[in-house]
Order: sequence, then structure tokens, then C-alpha cells
Amino acid sequence: MLNLLLALLATRRPLTKQELRGSVPGYPETDEAFDRAFERDKDELREMGVPIETGTVSGSSLFEDEVGYRVRREAYALPEASFTPDEMAVLALAARAWQSAALAGAASRALLKLQASGAQIDDVAVAGLEPRVEASEPAFLPLVRAVRDRRVVRFDYRTRGDGEPQRREVEPWGVVSWHGRWYLVGHDRGRDATRVFRLGRVVGDVTARGKAGAVTVPEGVDLRAEVASRAAARSGGGRAVVRLRSGHGGWLRRQAEPAPGRAEVGKDEDGWDVLALPYSDLEMLADDVAGLGPDAVALEPAELRAAVVRRLRAALAVAAGGRQDGGRAGTEAQQA
Repeated sequence: MLNLLLALLATRRPLTKQELRGSVPGYPETDEAFDRAFERDKDELREMGVPIETGTVSGSSLFEDEVGYRVRREAYALPEASFTPDEMAVLALAARAWQSAALAGAASRALLKLQASGAQIDDVAVAGLEPRVEASEPAFLPLVRAVRDRRVVRFDYRTRGDGEPQRREVEPWGVVSWHGRWYLVGHDRGRDATRVFRLGRVVGDVTARGKAGAVTVPEGVDLRAEVASRAAARSGGGRAVVRLRSGHGGWLRRQAEPAPGRAEVGKDEDGWDVLALPYSDLEMLADDVAGLGPDAVALEPAELRAAVVRRLRAALAVAAGGRQDGGRAGTEAQQA
């Protein structure tokens, strides 16, 4: 199909099917198979937005007039893109931000294409700035695609606690990053209401349903405000106590304060730091504590300890060959 597109772009006059058959490699030998393959490729190119024109070819050796095909470059090519040095610096930073996320490949290819077209990046302007956007959730990319295509999605979703995942069918409006977590905002068809879903709680595959363009985003909807309001509604003003090994848990330390009532303020008898952490979402805090493995132990409340143990047990369950990692197993024993 790419060879066909190149041939249609390279010609100055319409080419007949027989001329294309002779110049485009890869087509079947028999007439019937070639006709089917050519019509299929031509239709797919048109569905992709390629403006294939038809015209009459005079003086054909087989027929007096025969249909020919071509693609005019001026109708197909994008206009020349130009950016100021400041704009290119912003684009370079955006591409760097996605280096460790699901869109890393697309961001890198986009930047490479801009550079190939002659756009220059001032390395001095972006020196020392290394932003990162993490998007490790498996649901991230299929949900971003569904938002782009305006398609309904279906997935299993685990709410707080130990309940079984529930099936949700959602009209997606947008994917939002909020306080280091990714959320989907959309209309939950089963509940007939606006809902916010944390991507880390999506279980299994995300399935797109129906035709593209079926979802309409309400005019004036503020996605970040929806996420913020749901987070505030769930906030119970909780306070947790966590043990941290010295030199670990920098993210938690920045939002913590020394925990009172210990032999040493902020220390326990083993020399670990004991910190009090205000939280608005217990499950999010459990993710952070469990992610530190043997370097963090949840002490209070009991719900937090149970959530951390649940995550550590799940990590052990999926270890390759059932091999138990001693450090994490020890941490689980401490948590329990």
C-alpha cells in the first residue's frame, strides 16, 4: 500500500491499473487477485484521507480511453511547519517529559520529524531541565486513544476495599494527571452520571466499543475540576503513621511530619524514621508505601496496613516461577 501511494504521488498524469501493476512491487500475479488487492488498497488509502483522483487516460494500447489514478502533491502534503526558537524549546521539553511513559515513541518520532524538516532546537535553552511524565498504567494508552477517537469504552474497575471488580461502560471525556496519578473523566452509562476513575484501579483490558465519534464531550466541562472535586469529596482528613528506612521515601517525607509518642521524636528503637502522613486517599498512600518495598512499613491505621499487605501479596503472586523475594517477603511479615 505504501508502494502504491508513492507511485501515485510520483506521477504527473493519471496511471492506469496496468501501469500501476507493472511499477508497484508486491501485487499478485493473476488478474483477478490483482484487481481485488488493488481495489482494497485504493479504498483503504481513501479511508485514511489520501485524495486519490481519477481521470481519463487517452491513447491506451488496450482501450481508446481508460481510467487512471493519481495523487496531487499539493492536495495531499501538509503545509510547511515553522516554529520560533522558544516554541521548539517547549516541544523538546514536551518530548523529554514523555520519555519514560507510554507515548515515548510517538513523542520522539514527532520531534525527529520536526528536526528533519529543518527545525532547530537550542540545546542551551533546555539544558538542565529534565521533566518526566510517568504513565505506567496499562489502561493509559487505550483510554487516551478512546478519548481521541470519541469511542465508548468498557473495563473492569476495582473500587476501594477488597470487593470484586465491577464492569463499567463509560463515555470518555479526557484523561487527567492529578497529584501524580492518572484519572479518566467521563459519563458512566450504568450509573447515568459523571464519574472519575483512577487508572491504577482498572483491572484487565480496556475494550473500545461502537463507532468513532459516538461520544460527545459536554461544552465547558472542566476535567481537572471534576477530578479535584471528587478527590475532595473522598477526603476524610485521615492521618497515617509510617516507618521509613533512612535515606528512602523522599516523596513521602516532603509531605510528612515527625510522629509523636515515640522513644525519640521521629525515630524508633531501630533507628527508622517514624512519620505522620496526612492523606486524602488511603489507596493512593498504600501504593506509595508498598512501592518502597522493604524500606517502608505502614503502622497506622489498620486499613492502610491491610491495603499495603494486599499489594505486597499480589506482587509475590505474580513473581516469575513463584519465586519469593526475601526482602519483600520480610516486609510483608513486618506489615502483617
